[in-house]
Amino acid sequence: MTRLLLLAAFAVATPVLAQEEEAQSTQPQRVRSVLLYGDQQCPKAESPDEIVVCANAGDSPYRIPKNLRERTPGPEGTSWVRRAELIDEVNRVGMPGSCSPVGSYGASGCTLQAIQQWAAERKAQKARESNIP
Repeated sequence: MTRLLLLAAFAVATPVLAQEEEAQSTQPQRVRSVLLYGDQQCPKAESPDEIVVCANAGDSPYRIPKNLRERTPGPEGTSWVRRAELIDEVNRVGMPGSCSPVGSYGASGCTLQAIQQWAAERKAQKARESNIP
């Protein structure tokens, strides 16, 4: 009975051993990973036992990727001085120089606000132009 079980176990394990030997003989001997920059072409395999894996890494190895170049300002990058200025602007509604239809002399700040907005847009445009490679 024990011999029969051993013979059955060996018969079941034989195809598995054959598959492992076959898989080992067909595996490539060398795998080469290449990072490509700009218009570089993927190199050809030097032998049939070699696999070349290519990945496009962007324009140049010395450049910051485009998605990381321009930072959009957020609350975490705003200084405390600017935060205090924003609070003052919000609380100025109805006061002279506030550019609001509420309160006495509220419309007096509309021209000043338009000039400040224009200056900020111009400054942002110059900053974007200076970042162009």
